[in-house]
Amino acid sequence: MTDTIAAIATAQAPGALGVVRISGPDARAVADRVFRAKNGKPLSQSAGYTMRYGHAVQDGETIDEVVALVFAAPHSYTGEDVIELDCHGGLVVTSRVLQAVLQAGARAAEAGEFTKRAFLNGRISLTQAEAVMGIIGAQGKNAARASQAALSGKTAQRIAAVTQDLTHAAAALAAWTDYPEDDVPAVDGGDLEQSLYAALQKVEDLLCQSESGKAFTQGIPTAIVGRPNVGKSTLMNLLAGEERSIVTQIAGTTRDVVEETVSFAGVLLRLSDTAGIHETADEVEQIGVARAKERLQQASLVFAVFDQSNSLEDEDLCLAEQCKGRNAVCIINKSDLPARFDAALLEPYFCQTVSISAKEGDGLEQLQNAVTSLLGTAALDPAAGLLTTARQLDCARAARDALLQGLDALQCGMTLDAVGVCVDDAIAAMLSLSGERVSERVVQEIFASFCVGK
Repeated sequence: MTDTIAAIATAQAPGALGVVRISGPDARAVADRVFRAKNGKPLSQSAGYTMRYGHAVQDGETIDEVVALVFAAPHSYTGEDVIELDCHGGLVVTSRVLQAVLQAGARAAEAGEFTKRAFLNGRISLTQAEAVMGIIGAQGKNAARASQAALSGKTAQRIAAVTQDLTHAAAALAAWTDYPEDDVPAVDGGDLEQSLYAALQKVEDLLCQSESGKAFTQGIPTAIVGRPNVGKSTLMNLLAGEERSIVTQIAGTTRDVVEETVSFAGVLLRLSDTAGIHETADEVEQIGVARAKERLQQASLVFAVFDQSNSLEDEDLCLAEQCKGRNAVCIINKSDLPARFDAALLEPYFCQTVSISAKEGDGLEQLQNAVTSLLGTAALDPAAGLLTTARQLDCARAARDALLQGLDALQCGMTLDAVGVCVDDAIAAMLSLSGERVSERVVQEIFASFCVGK
C-alpha cells in the first residue's frame, strides 16, 4: 500500500464537527499542502499524538478553522501515518476540505478501506475488523457490548485458543507420520481423542452461544399471531412504544403485515403484527390471513395471543397446535377483564405462558423473562466474545464438521494420517475465521459493506 487515501469520517449531515481522515505514507505531506498551523510549524515535523490549530486552505483561499491531529505509524488506527482534520460540521465545509486534500495528492478512499488497511497491516484481526461495523450498526446495548468485546479481541482470543490446541495435535501427528525413522514418540490415540474432543467442545460453545447471540446482533424474526380482536395490534404498539398498528373494535382491522424492530428484554425483535387468523369470505382478508400463516411458519419466535375475556374457539386451538414444539410464547391477553377459559388448556402446547394486559401495559416483565428463557439469552454474556456474522458462523461450522470427521476416523480405527487430514481441515477453517488464511475475494466482500471513511 504505497498510496495515500482520504475520506470524510463523520456523518454526511449538518453537525458541530466534521472529520476528514488521511492515511498513508504521504499523509503528512498531503496535509501540509492543505493545513496552515497557527504556529507556522508543518505537520511533517510534529510528533505522533499531537494537535495543531490552524486553517485549511485551497488555492490560497481559507476554507475553515481546523484542528489537525497527528497519529504516527505504526501506532494509529490503520498502522500508517494518519492525519485527521477536524473542521466545522456540515456538507459544504467537509466536502471542500476533502476536495482540497484530494487535490493535494491523496485519492478517495474506498468503502471500509481504513479498517481494511488496519487488518492488512496486522493491527487487528478480521473478526475485530468486522466488529467495527457491528458497533456502528448496533441497535441495542447488548449488541454494542458484543461488538465491543469482539473489537477488543475477546472473540479472536477464543478462536486462537482452539487453533493453538489443534496446531499442537497436528504437529504431533505430522512428526510421527513424516519421520518414522527418527526417535519420535508414538501418538497416543486416547490423548489425541481427548484433545480433539476438547477443541470440539470449544467450537460447539462458540456456535451455541453465538446462535443465541443473534438475538443481540441480528434480531429475531417474531410473529404476533392470533384470532381477530385478541389484542395483537395493541401488543405491537406497546412493544414499539408508539402507534404502529391501527387498533379498533372492528374485526379484521389489520389486513396486512405491520413490521417494526424493537429492543425488548435486551434483545432485538423484528416484530410482524399480522392479520387475525380466521375463516373469512372477504377476499382481501383472505390474503392477510395467508400472509399471517406464512409469517407464523417463518418466525424464529412466536407471540401467540389469546383473549381471556372470550371463550376458546377451534381457531385458537388450531393455532396452539401449530405452535407446539416451537419457540412460542402463549400470551393470555386482557388480564384486566374476567377470564372465560382456563389457561391450563393452552399450556401443553407452549414452553412459556404469560398473562398480560396489553392495553394497561401489565405483565411485560413476565413476557421479558419468557423471551430470554426461550432464546437462551438469560445467562448469555454478550461481552464474552461471540461470533457475530454469517461468515464467522460458517467457518466455525466447517471446523466443527472437520473435528467430528476426525473423531469418527479415530474411533473407526483409520490411520493417523487420515485423522491428520481432518485436523488440518479444522485448522484451515479456524484460520479462515480469524482472517489469517482468507482469500482476497472474501476480504473485498467484507469491507465492501463498510461505510466510506471507516
